Amino acid sequence: MTSTAFRIGGDLEVRRLGFGAMHLRTDPGPGREASLAVARRAVELGVTLIDTAHMYGAGANEELVAEALHPYPDGVLITTKVGVARSLPSGEWKLDGRPPVLREQVEQALRRLRVERIELLQLHRVDPETPLADQLGALRDLRNEGKIGRIGLSEVTADELDRARDIVDIASVQNRYNLLDREHEPVLAACEAAGIAFLPWRPVAWGESGARADIAAVAAEVEATPTQVALAWLLGHSPVILPIPGTSRIDHLEENLAAERLHLTEAQRDRLDRLSGEQS
Repeated sequence: MTSTAFRIGGDLEVRRLGFGAMHLRTDPGPGREASLAVARRAVELGVTLIDTAHMYGAGANEELVAEALHPYPDGVLITTKVGVARSLPSGEWKLDGRPPVLREQVEQALRRLRVERIELLQLHRVDPETPLADQLGALRDLRNEGKIGRIGLSEVTADELDRARDIVDIASVQNRYNLLDREHEPVLAACEAAGIAFLPWRPVAWGESGARADIAAVAAEVEATPTQVALAWLLGHSPVILPIPGTSRIDHLEENLAAERLHLTEAQRDRLDRLSGEQS
């Protein structure tokens, strides 16, 4: 039987099927009210892992999550990401892993999320123009100061993960990965070997899962949607995978979470496993 829980960093237990807040609208009006309702419903349904980031609306997404859920129920983990900044001249987002920038973004996240400590803080991207040791050293300093509990990475190669682990303990990796896009299988294998949580972003190949005959056939056999099949496949593919599907609709949220109860036979998994990892 597939486990429904995982301990990030060996001690922080969460439900494996989480929620990605990126798609929640933050502008005033009905869209924002709907976003607040979705976030609250996720927690009502037992979600304990909610993912946000500084880049999502320059902190507006973090503020929305706090408005919806603070004070946070016991056991709910809000994880955020830093390391992408908006350029003042152009307004465009760019990688920026300079220690002062990372520190400032963490301080902003603490304020926006209304917490004194971020239990899991992930580096959104590795900045190639800043030494990796400087980027992770800044996060390690913040961890030593008690402002961060655990450190994670996002969109890294297996080599980058190895180099990072020589510098600091890594609790999680958040890479693009789904049934039809398995480019980061080596990273997942490294995470599994080390017991590192692997949070696939874009855990469902948007719109394409249902278009694939193989996936549609399995979905019909188990009386589920292609999206549910894709999520159930992820949960069974590796015990360290913590999918974080995002949505702005409660019906889609409920559909996603129901995937946890979906049973795929060994034969069905074999058919899905054979799908090309080069599709996206």
